[in-house]
Amino acid sequence: MPKLTVLPHPDLCPEGKVIENVPTGESICRILLDHDIEIEHACELSCACTTCHVIMRDGFETLAQATDDEEDLLDRAWGLAPTSRLSCQAKVADADLTIEIPRYTINHAREHH
Repeated sequence: MPKLTVLPHPDLCPEGKVIENVPTGESICRILLDHDIEIEHACELSCACTTCHVIMRDGFETLAQATDDEEDLLDRAWGLAPTSRLSCQAKVADADLTIEIPRYTINHAREHH
């Protein structure tokens, strides 16, 4: 099973984290939340906002292509990069991934779920 490496984020995961044996087919956002990394997800994982935006630092090419809806939303994400994805839509394949959670989102206030 693949592993998910989360690079350090000053608020959500200051030390970074390596999550071993992540289930394939599960969204990156769900995995983060299940491992106490409280990434924002204002639309409850329904591909309707950009608060769960992540930048894939390794393994981008192993993910299924983003849908047109995801691509349209990503155009509004803060800190967009060529390897950006919405973590609620990016599903783990059978390969290790490394992600960076951007410092900011377009939300003016942090959601608390």
